[in-house]
Amino acid sequence: MRLSRYFLPVLKETPADAQIVSHRYMLRAGMIKQQAAGIYTWLPLGFKVLRKIENIVHEEQIRAGHIPMQMATIQPADLWRESGRYDDYGEEMLRIEDRHGRDMLYGPTNEEVITDVFRSNVSSYKDLPLTLYQIQWKFRDEIRPRFGVMRGREFYMKDGYNFDLTKEDALHAYNRHLVSYLRTYERMGLQAIPMRADGGPIGGDYTHEFLVLAETGESEVFYDSAVTDLTFGDREIDYDDVAQCQGVLEEFTSKYARTDETHDEAIFNEVPEDRRRVARGIEVGQIFYFGTKYSEAMNAKVIDSEQKQVPVHMGSHGIGVSRLLGAIIEASHDDNGIIWPEGVTPFHCGIVNLKQGDEAADEACEALYKALTNAGLEPLYDDRKERAGGKFATMDLIGLPWRITVGPRGLKNGVVEVTSRRTGESEEMTPEAAIAKIIEIYEPHRVTGL
Repeated sequence: MRLSRYFLPVLKETPADAQIVSHRYMLRAGMIKQQAAGIYTWLPLGFKVLRKIENIVHEEQIRAGHIPMQMATIQPADLWRESGRYDDYGEEMLRIEDRHGRDMLYGPTNEEVITDVFRSNVSSYKDLPLTLYQIQWKFRDEIRPRFGVMRGREFYMKDGYNFDLTKEDALHAYNRHLVSYLRTYERMGLQAIPMRADGGPIGGDYTHEFLVLAETGESEVFYDSAVTDLTFGDREIDYDDVAQCQGVLEEFTSKYARTDETHDEAIFNEVPEDRRRVARGIEVGQIFYFGTKYSEAMNAKVIDSEQKQVPVHMGSHGIGVSRLLGAIIEASHDDNGIIWPEGVTPFHCGIVNLKQGDEAADEACEALYKALTNAGLEPLYDDRKERAGGKFATMDLIGLPWRITVGPRGLKNGVVEVTSRRTGESEEMTPEAAIAKIIEIYEPHRVTGL
């Protein structure tokens, strides 16, 4: 993309109502525009990152054997009355009435809908196990929406649901989701710590939240610092291997890590004092096992091997896709702007022409742009007739991980400058070497899509 042709309405001043870093930078970088309290239009740059995050989530869900689908956003109230949650959910649910006087709602979550889909189509244990998921816009009418996309009313979310014959099978699904989530977050450059949590209105005997440590986090968290040394890395996991998935769960959840809702001071005090940490965290996902809570209430049953009708065991598993974008910025920024991890950056590198109109500089930039594009990468070429300082400020603000700077002086020596946004370190090299370096950097981060 050429910046002269792109829609990137950056702001020089920070809007007065933006309270946290991610909100400020998303507005200033032209990623979102507020339409109403807690409701945003996603502009091209923000939408591009949102899609990068979504693709990673899809890839890791499909890798784990989960099946994508799409459910309705507007749901009939009768389904929620059947489960007993319609009156219990609270004022966060947006209740509406259609022209025929039927009670409807804008879905805040989809346990009822997916259970109805399941019971209408599955009747035998031979069709289990089954995990279905979607990525969809949802709405919860927060009383005080704030912090931009971190606590909005409308949000983009992955929600998945497993159906299993036994509790043991369902707990394997729980472990499988934990593994897939660890892979997902690390691909986005995040360390998301699974912490024992509260089931809330969804319910559940087993539940972990995944939290990213950040000063602006809405949750107080207590943890053993040893958990921050754990990484999943590029290890291969057989998602059908019960023992292997259980081993990962034990590895990542055996050390103390809890939100304030489930914090136990006595157990925490057993952690060596030099490893006890109290911090803030941003929730970016949660997994639940809730047994037969919904299947019994809504008659979602199958015939087992003994020809008995039994309720299925269920769990639900969510990732806040739009919230993740804000969380990444909270965890990765500096005073000049965003610093995108390579896995989710909207463009793979920026090309800055220091002297637009200079024949040699223009030709060199065009050659870089063409070569990177032909390699399957997406460079952002700042071909505007702007001063160099303004171009650098824009690149720093929008946070592309790598920048190639091209100017007449360097070209006389046969070099361009490659700069890391994260470290600020620059290196002069030939244009060919710069192209090879950027291609090599992104080789592990290629997203194949669906």
